[in-house]
Amino acid sequence: MYRSWLKVFIFPVLLYLCAGARAQRIVWWNVENLFDCQDDSLKEDEQFLPEGEYHWTKNHYWKKLDNLSRTIAAIAGNEDWPIIVGMCEVENDTVLHDLTRRSTLRVAHYAYVHEEGPDVRGIDVAMLYDSLQFRLHGHEAIRIPSAEHGYRPTRDILHAWGLCPTVPDTLHIIIVHLPSRAGSGRKGEAHRKLAASTLCHVLDNLSNKNVLLMGDFNAEPGDAIFRSIGERMTSLMPQTRRELRRAQGTYYFRNLWGFLDHILVSPRLHPYCQKVKVGRFPFLLTEKGTPWRTFQGPVYKGGFSDHLPIWVDLHEDKTP
Repeated sequence: MYRSWLKVFIFPVLLYLCAGARAQRIVWWNVENLFDCQDDSLKEDEQFLPEGEYHWTKNHYWKKLDNLSRTIAAIAGNEDWPIIVGMCEVENDTVLHDLTRRSTLRVAHYAYVHEEGPDVRGIDVAMLYDSLQFRLHGHEAIRIPSAEHGYRPTRDILHAWGLCPTVPDTLHIIIVHLPSRAGSGRKGEAHRKLAASTLCHVLDNLSNKNVLLMGDFNAEPGDAIFRSIGERMTSLMPQTRRELRRAQGTYYFRNLWGFLDHILVSPRLHPYCQKVKVGRFPFLLTEKGTPWRTFQGPVYKGGFSDHLPIWVDLHEDKTP
């Protein structure tokens, strides 16, 4: 009874006191193969074992968690911890527990949302949220019907919703990691279109809501899969040649930068958003200025990720 009273009365007061004080930062990051060191007999994770091809040891694992914690702290800067951190290439609950409770990130108040998906490698999408700033109301995993159409199973879409100080009413967070472009051909493109179609169905069910969509789309801003998504959401990423006049992006491959990671918002949420920023911290980059990866092929490089993080700040709506 006492706990119920706290939830009903105290939490809304805390949200009210926080509202307007500072921006609420929402982060997206493909963290590149966040595996533990234990064998999962139901997944193809053999490469990420101490005796596997990648020689993934406990020392490497804990260094990886420390790297992720350091980056999230840098994104926070002198402000509050990011209210939400969306992630992909996360193996399971174990790595999320270790990240939020046993790494240097334990000084924050992060809880997490994760559902085990059908990806054969065992990598999923997940969400960290600051339990002092965001009140989670619920979440669901939406399955992309890959197997039914003859494709290799891919990651679920994660939908979480709750209250945050800046935005009135419920904030809906959608997190995706769409099928890869690697060696895709026509079949791969058809699979990606199926994933986009499933995503659009989710967005249609949330029309006129406060929705923030983020993830690794494995697609550039001009990719065909954004046509249908763009009818429903507004991209906060650079779009035009002028905006892309210099080498930049979130991912670097074969001497080319690209924006494969995106944040989009619904029309209702757009007035609360600033432009997306890319985390080009020096410690995330090699001497050549490219992402400092954890692996280059099977060779351990000791870096952070092959993707750079991005984030957006939510402010109170100042429009009349």
